[in-house]
Amino acid sequence: MALDDTIVALATPPGEGGIAIVRISGAESMEIIRALFVTKKKNKPKTIPERYFHYGYIVEEDGNIVDEVLMVYMRAPKTYTREDVVEIHCHGGMVPVRKIIGLVLSAGARLAEPGEFTKRAFLNGRIDLAQAEGVMDLISAKSEEAARLSLEQMEGTLSKKIRSVRNDLLDLLAHIEVTVDYPEEDIESVMTDQAKERLNSARTECRNLLASADQGKLLREGIKAVIIGKPNVGKSSLLNALVRENRAIVTDVPGTTRDVIEEYINIRGILVRILDTAGIRETVDQVERIGVERSRELTQTADLVLLLLDASEPLEKEDTELLKWLKDKRVLILLNKTDRPEVVKEEEIKPLTGSRVIRTSMIDGAGLDEIEDYIYEMVYSGGLGPRNSVTVMNSRHKEALIRADKSLGEALAALDASVPLDMVTIDIRNVWEALGEITGESLTENLIDKIFSEFCLGK
Repeated sequence: MALDDTIVALATPPGEGGIAIVRISGAESMEIIRALFVTKKKNKPKTIPERYFHYGYIVEEDGNIVDEVLMVYMRAPKTYTREDVVEIHCHGGMVPVRKIIGLVLSAGARLAEPGEFTKRAFLNGRIDLAQAEGVMDLISAKSEEAARLSLEQMEGTLSKKIRSVRNDLLDLLAHIEVTVDYPEEDIESVMTDQAKERLNSARTECRNLLASADQGKLLREGIKAVIIGKPNVGKSSLLNALVRENRAIVTDVPGTTRDVIEEYINIRGILVRILDTAGIRETVDQVERIGVERSRELTQTADLVLLLLDASEPLEKEDTELLKWLKDKRVLILLNKTDRPEVVKEEEIKPLTGSRVIRTSMIDGAGLDEIEDYIYEMVYSGGLGPRNSVTVMNSRHKEALIRADKSLGEALAALDASVPLDMVTIDIRNVWEALGEITGESLTENLIDKIFSEFCLGK
């Protein structure tokens, strides 16, 4: 893609609003705005000082006013794209925006592709690819924690870590080249020990990042929590209590919920997608049977299953079958209706499952804080890695780290097998290349185009 042309796009969401921002980037930005902008007195400005808001109008060629605007000009290279940038702050609404963009296009610009402003920032060296993906993650973040991690990635925390490992590997490759070129120095055995040490160090860094990937995925995409249980155990009441509104219909009639009800809640900065499902039981009702089947399907892909049992009634065959069926899932057992005389005790449940058991009541709110505590701990210490200062949130980054770790293992195995150093460099270069894919230093143009095509228009 040529970078010597000028692009334009709406940088704010389309639709009615108080303000819309039309962004222009490229070498002709100043020339274009000079052709379209006039001051409040309807004069062409003699000069347009940079980084100041200028009040005036966007006009057509015949002087007809299109809209009253604020305009700011930013000179390269101290801009988002490292190109000349103009932003036109006009009134929100499709008519003024469409007319202004049309005039900019007629003046010599072209419509930007999705993510092209950020792509230009990447191609012009202002940010690397991991930082660019952090921009998009920040825009799409649905929780405070996802936004925090996206901002850290955008500021380069992951890139610095990756670049440090790559630089150390490049230095190791240079030392190995010297060893191969001067074999008479008899330093190969010393160099082999140093190579093992440095490769083990690189592997530790990669595995620390990989340990954070599951946690990062949950923070980026949110936790999918599915509420299941027999009919009338309080599933819909639990959903309402967590959402803090009457989202689901609650009755004493078993089988009230027949379809999946979905809600999003924020638990201490963590996005949780909660799905209330149909009660799982044998039924001849065709509609209810479809709901039960959907409940089972959703459970298979859940990050967390909230299994409700009625503490006021003896365990039945359906309860024990559910416990057995969920033995390989992450399950939180909720002994519900503890405001009534309890028939089922925790001691009766624990031999049937290794999962955590919490006593709850939707009448007095008992156990709700414990559920939130469990979800928070599940993300930050429940076997998903520590709350690292650098967290991997992107599946593309995780896949590259897995390949890097594999090549590091192969390099170390080769050294242990006394394979010549110059042969081991193949694996080391594979590691270097895989890590470079994260920052964009080892990617093909086609893959870069694909990544940026997933960005929103105007960013």
